[in-house]
Formats: sequence, structure tokens, C-alpha cells
Amino acid sequence: MAHKIDANLCTNCGLCVSECPTEAIIAGADAHEITDACVDCGACVPVCPVEAISDS
Repeated sequence: MAHKIDANLCTNCGLCVSECPTEAIIAGADAHEITDACVDCGACVPVCPVEAISDS
């Protein structure tokens, strides 16, 4: 699981959730989180309006 959501940048908008084919993104208290179900496809990255998701 290389993709990460930067909690400091995430606005909790949820756009990434609907893009994830494995339902690996869940809502956290202040930001969304990527779980171990992530297959590292990267589908979530381009839909994030604040560029909070990275592969590092």
C-alpha cells in the first residue's frame, strides 16, 4: 500500500471514496484514510481536488 492521504490537506470531501474499486478508502474523524485493501491502482489520485493523495 503505497498511496497515502495527507490528513493536513484532506478536506474530507469524499470524492476519492467513489473512485476506489476496492472500497479501500474510509472516512476518518478529520480526513479520509486508505486501508490495507488498497491495491495501489491510483484511481483516487486524480479526483482529489486538493492533491492530498500521493504514492509516497
